[in-house]
Amino acid sequence: MGKDNASKGLRQFDGQVSFGAAIPFGLQHILAMFVSNITPVIIVAGVSGIGSGDVPKLIQSSLLIAGIGTLIQIFPILWVGARLPAVMGTSFAFISVLCYVGATYGYGTMLGAVLIGGLVEGVLGLLARFWIRIIKPVVSASVVTAVGLTLLPVGAKSFGGGDGAADFGSWQNWVVGGVTLIVCLLFFGFGTGLWKSLSTLIGLGVGYVLAICMGMVDFSAVTGSDIVGLPAFFPYGMKFELSAILTVVCIYLVSATDAIGCTSALVDGGYRRETTKEEIRGSISCCGFASAIGAMFGGLPITVYSQNVGLVAMTGVVNRKVFLSGAAVLILAGFFPIFGNVLSTIPQPVLGGCTIMVFGMIVVTGISMLAKAGFTERNIVIMAMALAIGVGFTQVPALWDIFPTIVKNVFAENSVAVVFIVSIFLNLLLPRDKKTRS
Repeated sequence: MGKDNASKGLRQFDGQVSFGAAIPFGLQHILAMFVSNITPVIIVAGVSGIGSGDVPKLIQSSLLIAGIGTLIQIFPILWVGARLPAVMGTSFAFISVLCYVGATYGYGTMLGAVLIGGLVEGVLGLLARFWIRIIKPVVSASVVTAVGLTLLPVGAKSFGGGDGAADFGSWQNWVVGGVTLIVCLLFFGFGTGLWKSLSTLIGLGVGYVLAICMGMVDFSAVTGSDIVGLPAFFPYGMKFELSAILTVVCIYLVSATDAIGCTSALVDGGYRRETTKEEIRGSISCCGFASAIGAMFGGLPITVYSQNVGLVAMTGVVNRKVFLSGAAVLILAGFFPIFGNVLSTIPQPVLGGCTIMVFGMIVVTGISMLAKAGFTERNIVIMAMALAIGVGFTQVPALWDIFPTIVKNVFAENSVAVVFIVSIFLNLLLPRDKKTRS
């Protein structure tokens, strides 16, 4: 198959592409999300009193379930799965609530809440046709833009060395992150065909080699790693506490909002069209039911990963073999810990240099979606107010101190949820444009 045919096939979901050509793109997606996928597990496990010796098992589970969830999105089971190039990963939206539940009730009770909440989100997804009509294009555009805006600081922190790093903002981190970003930009701007589409992977490779030469890569996790290890089933048992369940279910509703935004951005960026009701239904139900399965292995809730949505928008690659190969890597990492440990040696500045442009693409995708909905006065007001309140108020958590704890936990630092609610409310409240539908 010629390069032109391969490049064309990569931009079609069912395009004729060999696995040899697809694997580098699949690996590019896994490298973009790997550290973000395991970070919530490490944080929640530490707060919940899980010993450091057990954390690798939980990381294995998070990788396995992310791979299984990705497979279901590509190859749906009945109505579960969107048949879209969606990479799944552990959600950051749950961190604060799961830390509270895990520390208060224990990890087993937290897993029980994750299981029930996942089932609730899964059923909510299956019933999407009854409520999805309120998600108008301007609402989706506002949510997608909010997703991108919330990720920009994440990319910046990685660029500087990682949040809380002792050498944060050092010249070494600037050099490695800067070189990685420049290489990505050069190949994306001047490359053609496959070289252009693989710009992120190439930049990451160059940045990683540079980091090794500068002594910034720690291989100790690899040398002491087991080659093979089976994920544990019900590693901490499972208990059910009503207050914990209700708290976690609230965040699942927020996560469903995030899934809508990411799925809409994925379809817009990869296919240049609006998302169908069936795709929304399949995407949300997959997030919920896959999270419930993950809880049985000690894993945290998963969702459509916005990092990879931005990568799709940037490269245009949507072939299912690409994402099948990425899912296979995640599943293998779930059974072969050494895979995950090798990937975990990639320094934060390298990841930041790769992803900062990807995150910016999500913001641009949201603005593009608003352009398609129409720059009417009504749409502009809805999006402006949703972003001003959603992003602005969540930058000042003290504003939420007058509300009950559960409200503060759900909304105080979750701009996507606030943007979603404000945009829905304004879309229902404001009078319709006479000539342009919103």
